[in-house]
Amino acid sequence: MPEGQRTRRQFLGTAAAVGSGAALTAAGGAGAAGRGGPGRSVAVLGGGVAGLSAAQELAERGYRVTVYERNTALGGKARSIDVPGTGGGGRRPLPGEHGFRFFPGFYRNLPDTLRRIPLPDGSGTVHGNLVNATDGLVVHTGGRPDAKVPFRTLLAPPHPSSLLPDALLRTLTGALDTVLHLPPAEIAYFAGRLLVHLTSCEQRRLGQWERVPWWDFIRADRMSEDYQHLFGTGMTRNLVAIKAEEASTRTVARILQAFLYNALNRGNDGEVDRVLNAPTNEAWISPWVHHLRSLGVRFELASEVREVLYDGGRVTGVRLGAPHGGAHRSVTADHYISALPVEHARMTWGHALRAADPRLRRCDRLRTDWMVGVQYYLRTRTPIVYGHTNHVDSPWALTTISQAQFWPGRDFRTDYGDGRVADCLSVCVSEWQKPGILYGKPAIRCTREEVAREVWAQMKAGLNDTGRQVLDDGDVHAWFMDPAVTGLGGPSPANREQLFIHPVGTWFDRPPSRTAVPNFFLAGDYVATDIDLATMEGANESARRAVNALLEADGSDAPRCRVWPLYRPPELEPLHQQDEARYRAGRPNVFDLG
Repeated sequence: MPEGQRTRRQFLGTAAAVGSGAALTAAGGAGAAGRGGPGRSVAVLGGGVAGLSAAQELAERGYRVTVYERNTALGGKARSIDVPGTGGGGRRPLPGEHGFRFFPGFYRNLPDTLRRIPLPDGSGTVHGNLVNATDGLVVHTGGRPDAKVPFRTLLAPPHPSSLLPDALLRTLTGALDTVLHLPPAEIAYFAGRLLVHLTSCEQRRLGQWERVPWWDFIRADRMSEDYQHLFGTGMTRNLVAIKAEEASTRTVARILQAFLYNALNRGNDGEVDRVLNAPTNEAWISPWVHHLRSLGVRFELASEVREVLYDGGRVTGVRLGAPHGGAHRSVTADHYISALPVEHARMTWGHALRAADPRLRRCDRLRTDWMVGVQYYLRTRTPIVYGHTNHVDSPWALTTISQAQFWPGRDFRTDYGDGRVADCLSVCVSEWQKPGILYGKPAIRCTREEVAREVWAQMKAGLNDTGRQVLDDGDVHAWFMDPAVTGLGGPSPANREQLFIHPVGTWFDRPPSRTAVPNFFLAGDYVATDIDLATMEGANESARRAVNALLEADGSDAPRCRVWPLYRPPELEPLHQQDEARYRAGRPNVFDLG
C-alpha cells in the first residue's frame, strides 16, 4: 500500500481534534501550605469553572476560601439548569443548559482537576464520568452529501518522522480529501496554510498571525462557497463564536493544531471528543461543590459583586449586593481573586484600581458575543451520530448533539420530566446577527418562540433534505433556552452569560493573572493563557496561574499548581528556531508561498 494511503487511513481512524493529557495527584491536601498559608483568607469572586478551580487549589493548600456568586447556583455557563415545572411523578425536572460542552483530549489542566474530585459514593472520580464521542457529522443542505468523521486517536503515537513537514502535509491533505467534498486544489491549499502555522515560531504567531484575520490567512475570498463554509465561517463561528473576517489567525490555528496533535495521540489526556455521562450538575458540578465544602470552602450565593474596593495600594474589600437590588454590604479578606466573566469583572473595577494597574483599563477593549443553546426534548430517541453534528450551512452556525445515548445510567422517561421525554437534542446557536430561513430575521431580533422554531427549521433543512426523516415536528415535546437570555422580541435583548471572543489583536489586551496590586488576582477565560481560547480549560488554567501568583505574593512554601501548556512536538523545534531567525530578519515562513 502506498505511503499516502496509509497516512489517510491512520488519520481517519483518529478524527480531527488535538490535545494533551496527563494526570497530577493533588498538589498538597488541606493544611499543606507553609508560612503565609494556613488560616489566611481568600475571597473568590465568581462561582464558575475559574472560581471553583481556584477555590479547590487554595483549599487544598490550607487557605480559608469563600466564593461569592451572583446566581443562586454554582458552575457558571458550565452548569446544567433544571427546567422549571417539568418534573412529575417523582422524576427530576428536565435538564437544560446554557449550551452543551465537551472535553477534548488536549485539555490537560481541567482533567487533572476532574481526577481530584471524588464521587460522593466513593466509586471513583468525576474524570471517570467522561464518555468518548467517537464520530462527528458535517451536515450540508441542498442535497449535497454529508461527511461523517471518525473522532478517534491513533492507537500509538506516530513515528517522529510523520510530524516532519512532508509527512504532515500528506497526512493533512489525505485526511481532508477523505472526509470532505472539496476541490483537491483547495484541500491542498488549506493543508499548506496549516503547515505554515505549525512551523511558525511563537514570535511570528504573536507578531504576525495575531494581527491577520483567519479569513485572509486561508484566502477564503478566492475559494468556493463550500470552502468558505467549512474552513471559514463554520469553523470560526463554531469554535470561537466570531466571524472569520475578524477572528485572530493565531487563536483559530492554535486550536486546530491542538486538535491535530490530539488525533495523532501526542501529549493528550484522552480521546478527541468527550462528553459527560449525565447532566453536568449530576456528573460534575454537584460532586465538585460537595468536595469543596468538605475542604472547608464556603459559598455565598445571590451575592453580586458591585465594586472591588481599593485604597493605599491594596484591595481593602468587596462591595456586594443582591442581583435584583437590596442592601449593599462589604466583605474583606487577605487576598482576592476576581473570577468573574470579563464583561462583569471590569464593571467592578473603580478608577483608583484601574489607575493602579493600567492593564485593567485595556480590558475595556475586550469583546464578548452570544453563543447560547436551545434544548429540544423529544418523545423518541434520536441518536443522529455518536458525537457532535456541525450544520455548516446553517445561517445561525448550529452545532448539535443527541444526549441520551451518552447517559447509560439514565432513562429519560423514568428519570426526568413527565415520563414522555426520551431524548434531548441540545443545540448551540453561535450566530445571532444573520437572518434565518423561516422569519428572515437575526436571532437577536426574534422572540424566544421564533428562535426555537427557526433553529428547528434550520436543523431540518440539513438533516431532512435528502428524503430522510431524521427530525419530526410531532416528536418535539418541549424546548428550553437559558433564562440568562432576556428581552428577545423587544427593543433591548440581553444575555447575562456571554462568551469572550478573539478578534485580531485581542491577545495584547488580555491581562495576566497577576496584577500590579499585591493582593488582587485575575482568573477567567479572558485572562492570558497558553490555550488562548475561551474554554473551560482556559478558565481552569487561569485559576492555577492566579493561585500560583497568590502563593508567591503570600510567601507561601506550598507546592505550586502544575500548569500544562499545549503540546509542542520536539520534532518541529528546529523549524521553529529557523522560523524565528527568518521572522527577525523580516522574511516569511519558509512554507508561506502566499
